[in-house]
Amino acid sequence: MEFFIISMLNGLSYGLLLFMLSSGLTLIFSMMGVLNFAHASFYMLGAYVGYSVAEFVGFWPALVVAPLVVGALGALFERQFLRKVHKFGHVPELLITFGLSYVIVELVQLIWGRIAVEFHPPAVLQGPVFTLINDSVKGLSLIWGVAPAELCSAADAAVRIVCSPFPATRGFMMLVALVMLAAVWLLLTRTRIGMVIQAALTHPEAVESLGHNVPRVFMMVFGAGSALAGLAGVIGGSTFLTEPAMAATVGSVIFVVVVVGGMGSLSGAFVASLLIGVIQTFAVAFDYSLATLAQQIGLPLSAGVADNSYIKLTLSQVAPILPYLFLVLILIFRPRGLLGKREG
Repeated sequence: MEFFIISMLNGLSYGLLLFMLSSGLTLIFSMMGVLNFAHASFYMLGAYVGYSVAEFVGFWPALVVAPLVVGALGALFERQFLRKVHKFGHVPELLITFGLSYVIVELVQLIWGRIAVEFHPPAVLQGPVFTLINDSVKGLSLIWGVAPAELCSAADAAVRIVCSPFPATRGFMMLVALVMLAAVWLLLTRTRIGMVIQAALTHPEAVESLGHNVPRVFMMVFGAGSALAGLAGVIGGSTFLTEPAMAATVGSVIFVVVVVGGMGSLSGAFVASLLIGVIQTFAVAFDYSLATLAQQIGLPLSAGVADNSYIKLTLSQVAPILPYLFLVLILIFRPRGLLGKREG
C-alpha cells in the first residue's frame, strides 16, 4: 500500500511541475495566440538565475528574484522583437521564439558552462516531509519528518517493516503549483486586470477605446508567462538537476500537456499534467513486460515468442513515449483536447 501511495504522490508532484511549466505557456497562448517555443528555455534560465542568486543571498530570495528577472527578460523580448513580427502572422512568431530557444541555450552554456551545477534546496527542504511505515503486523502509519531508525527495523524476523520517505522538495513543489493555479485563476476571472487581458485578445479595438494600452497588456502577459516558467525553473532545478539539457528534457512534454488538455485551457492543462505525471511514474514503478504479465496470469508462451525482444520490453522502457502516444490518441478521438473548446 505504501508503494502505491508514494508512487501516486511522486506522479502528482511531477505532474504539478509540468503544470507549473504549461500554465505559463497556456496563459501566453490563450491571451495572445502565441505558441512560445522558447518557454522551456525560460524554465532553464530561471533555474540558472536562481542558482546564481542563491549563491549570494540564499534560496528563498532567489525564489522571488529569479522569476522577476526571467519575467522582465520575457517582457523585453516581447517589446523589442516579438511585437514587430506579430503583424506577419503565426509562422514568424513561431520562428522567432524557436530561434530564441537556441540563443538562450548557447548563452547559458557560455555563462555557466556545459556541465550541471549544484543547485541545492535549503536545509528545511532537504529531508522528507513525512515517512510512511508499513508494518506487516501493525499496518500502515505516518510520521512527519524522518522516522526513527528503531521504527524501521524489526526485532522479529517474521515481521516485515518498510519505511518510505516522501521528499520535502516534492511536497513544496506541489504546494507552490496549487497556489499558482489558484492565483492565476483568481487573477483572470475575479479581477479587473484579468477582464482587460481577456478582452484585449478578442476585442482589442474596444479595449483601446476604453483607454487601455493593448500592446502593453500583451507585454505584461508574455512577461508573466515567462515568470511562471522561471519560478518552475527554480523549484525544478533545485529538486532535480540544473544543466543545459533540462529545457530539451521537458520542452516537448509541456507541448503535449497543452495540446492534450486543450489549447488555451488552464484547467485542461492542469488535468493533462496530472494524468501524464501519474501515468509516467507508474509506468516506471511497475517494471513489467508482456512476458512477465503472461507468466503471472498463467498464459503459456512458445519459445520463439518468449525470446522476442518486443515481448521483453518493460513498461519502464516505453515510459518516455507514453505521453506522445497519449497525444496521438487525443488528436484522433478528441482533437480539441480534454477540456478545450471547439473553434467556430
